Formats: sequence, C-alpha cells, structure tokens
Amino acid sequence: MVIALRINQMKKPIPFILITAFFALFFISKVWSQTINSGPLKTLKVGIFAPLYLDSVFNEGGNYKLGKNFPKFVMPGLDFILGARIALDSMSVDRGNLSATFFDSKSVSTPIPQLITNKKLEGLDLIIGSVKDQEFVQLARFAQEKNIPFISASYPNDGGVTQNPFLVIVNSTLQAHCEAIYAYLLQNHGTQNIFLVRQPGVQEDKVSNYFSKLNSPDGKALVNIRTVNILNDDFGPLLARMDSTKENVIIGGSLNSDFAAKLAANCAKVYKKKPSLLIGMPNWDGFSFVAKRSALVKDFPVYYTTPFYNGRWRKESKMIENVYREAYKTGPSDMTYKGFEAVYLFMRLLTQYPNDYINHLNDPSYKLFSDYIFRPVFSDKNASVPDYFENKKLYFMRSVNGSVTKAW
Repeated sequence: MVIALRINQMKKPIPFILITAFFALFFISKVWSQTINSGPLKTLKVGIFAPLYLDSVFNEGGNYKLGKNFPKFVMPGLDFILGARIALDSMSVDRGNLSATFFDSKSVSTPIPQLITNKKLEGLDLIIGSVKDQEFVQLARFAQEKNIPFISASYPNDGGVTQNPFLVIVNSTLQAHCEAIYAYLLQNHGTQNIFLVRQPGVQEDKVSNYFSKLNSPDGKALVNIRTVNILNDDFGPLLARMDSTKENVIIGGSLNSDFAAKLAANCAKVYKKKPSLLIGMPNWDGFSFVAKRSALVKDFPVYYTTPFYNGRWRKESKMIENVYREAYKTGPSDMTYKGFEAVYLFMRLLTQYPNDYINHLNDPSYKLFSDYIFRPVFSDKNASVPDYFENKKLYFMRSVNGSVTKAW
C-alpha cells in the first residue's frame, strides 16, 4: 500500500498541505480498505473510527467549504487516522489476512447508529476507536452485542459502561491515575506531609473521593493526607501549613488549568524555603506552564502521570517522524503516534489470537512504545463479568524548565 497523500510542493504553506491531505482523506475514508495478505487464511476485518467531521467541511459534491482555512478541531482525529495509515503501510503479519476500513465517527450522513442498522459493521472482528461520548457508548454497546473486542484508544473514561468484557480502555481513567499516585505515595512518602490541594468543583470532588476511598478502605486512614480547600485563589492556608524542614508532597487535585498553574506558581515561589513534590493530574501534560521553559521558577519540577510513553528513540518513532514530515512538511502530534501504536499492536494481536483475544491483551510480543498492563475492572465486587478491561500501567513524568522526562 502507498500513502496517497504525499505532497511534493515544498513552498506550499502548512494550511494548504493539511487541507490537501484532508481532501484526499475525504474520499479514501469512505471507500478505502486495505488488506494485508499472508497466505490463504481467513481475512480478519477491523473497523477504525475517529472524528473527522467530513460532512462539516465538505459539501455533497466533495468540495472543501472553508477556503484556505483549516479547522483545528479535526486535527486530533485526522492525525490518529494518518498514524493508523502509516502503521498499515509498514506492518506485516505472521498469520492471517487483515482488512482495515476507516469510519468518520462524526459523520452526519452516516452516523454510527445508521452504520449498525444498515449492517455496514457486520462481520468486523475488531474495533479500534479514537472516540468519546455517545459514539464511545454506541460502539461499546455494538461490540458487546456482537462479541467483538473494542479498543478505546484515546478516551480516558468508561462512559458509564458496565458489564462489558469486550471493552478495552487504553487511556486510563482518572480513577486509575489516582490509584497509581496513591500507591506511589504509600510506598515512598507515607510518613511525609501530604496535602491534597483543590478548589470547589465536580471533578475535584471525584478526585477527593477517590483518594479518600483508597486511603481508608476499612474506615481508618493508612496515610495522613490533609485536604486543603483553596477559595478565591488564596493559597495562604497551604503555604502556612507547609514544613520548611522536610519535603512536602502536594497532590494537585484539580483538572482546571488556571488553578493548576496558580498552585504550581505558589509552590515554586517558596520552593527554596519549603521544598515540595508537586504531583498533578493526567491532563496537566497539556498545560502551558508545564511545557514552557520560563513559565515557573527555574529548576522547579512538576510531576504528572500518563499511560503513554514514547521515548522517540525506536526505529518506528523515527520512521513515523520522517514519513509525516515528508508528506505534510510538519511534525506529527502525539495522536499520530497513538494511531500508529493502536493499529500496529492491537491488529497484530488479532492475527495471533483471533479466537481468544481478550485473554491475551498483555502478550508482550508486539510491544511498541508504551508498556500496557490490562486488568479487569469490577464496579460490583460480586459480579462475575467485568465492566471492562483497563490499562493500569502508568508512567510518572517529570517536567522541569520545559523539559519532560520519565521520572519513575
């Protein structure tokens, strides 16, 4: 298979290149199916879903509606699909045949319920999706009805789905991140000053409840975690309680970017006098104060957890970088690597274990960038069927002076 979106005009601006790639994908995503042959065996069919919003940017005649503008909201889905296509170009399989078809999860003309009603998804052996909200629930329900594994590649949520042993969540939920942070603190900082710092909010209530349940499984606290509620951006109560004689462990219990930035700035301000270990939530990796070199006091570290780790030294990483830059004259995003990994890993596992897929999710044979450890999740401890399988392997990342490295 050859990448059909290659652009050779070096002097074209990036928006034009992306629009051209998107235009080609408009036609390819509707009709394109790639089969990787490796002998006269059964062809295993895979449906790959991502939000492309094709009906929103093209008219019925296939003409691009937005002129020279390019909508940023389509980039995550587009990059996921492009990464998936690079994987299909580069991978080989040891046994069986694979047929992969792309679907626009945000299609207005053919939404997922219509695809199901019209039998367009019949015969699939695996679903891989970078989807969320109602599309996530729709695909999870369909996968359960048809006994098809559904790999949710990027959505860090269970969508309220229960008793679905065919759902696999790769991007760990907020609860799993809190579990990983708590386990680390319990093992390494159990006797230190630990503060859970939050502001009022629904998400903050969830984080606080997760830590409360983890810390008091039998009604008695295992570790002294003190909650500090910040009102009106007044961090004085936290700073007053921080110890100057030993390290203070601060859990940033909020997913709000403004609050997180202010918490980090206040901790950084007193870092020399009151040293602290600041651990944030998983979405902190996208906040500007974590990524920018001059956002905080020099040499003040911020930690956060993530299920994805790509050291960029593997040959596959370099290949993705080179192919993407040659085709689109810009660098790939994290979603490109996630799309590549989802297809490369989970499609190859399908050829190895077509009849017993779920029981072999942790087979390391096709490991690529990240280490994944999938475990069954039960909301009801007495249930015989898990709600889903979730990746419980999380990396702790350290950001200092704008540079991010793996901490532990």
